[in-house]
Amino acid sequence: MTDDAAASFSTKPTLVGEKVTLRPFRLDEDLPALRALLQDPEVARLTGSVSRSAAAPWNDVAEQRMRNWYDTRNDQPDRLDLAVVDQASDGCVGEVVLNERDRLNRSCNLRIALASAGQDRGLGTEAMRLMVGHGFERLGLHRISLTVFEFNPRARRVYEKVGFVAEGVQRDVLLYDGAWVNDVVMSVLAPEWERHRGRPEAVADQSLRR
Repeated sequence: MTDDAAASFSTKPTLVGEKVTLRPFRLDEDLPALRALLQDPEVARLTGSVSRSAAAPWNDVAEQRMRNWYDTRNDQPDRLDLAVVDQASDGCVGEVVLNERDRLNRSCNLRIALASAGQDRGLGTEAMRLMVGHGFERLGLHRISLTVFEFNPRARRVYEKVGFVAEGVQRDVLLYDGAWVNDVVMSVLAPEWERHRGRPEAVADQSLRR
């Protein structure tokens, strides 16, 4: 796919899976879930949003900053921010994002954050597959990358399950509670995705049976 086709980052799609729907943000509807997500101490720790375990204060400034941010996500021409909606409850449980686009080299960064209500049920895995598939199959990307802190092995397992491969380690990226934390760089390439469609273990199992 050419980069001309990848110009559709300004189009915000709705992507439907079996458990989740990814859609553009609806500020008034999604605000309570987004507020809970951003106030969750564990989410803040795992995303590196805070430098210590003590909860960050939530005040009017933080509230307005959050509103301004999500109110403009659907208007961004060079990134794709979508709400992760749990089909069982029809409620927003997080977000998944393609950002840091490199148009020339057809690459992007991916990040995902889910509130506790959306965890441990396979929602994040499906949301990742939907977004990565859209990036390769509709946006013409060649490479999608992400980073994950070494103290978050559960997320790394999800990323590996979807097909991301560890490339290396950025040392001492985050100072958290007085201790330095490494960051693992991971990526998946379009030819890899074409082979396994986000299910590398299934492809490997088929190869072993031959």
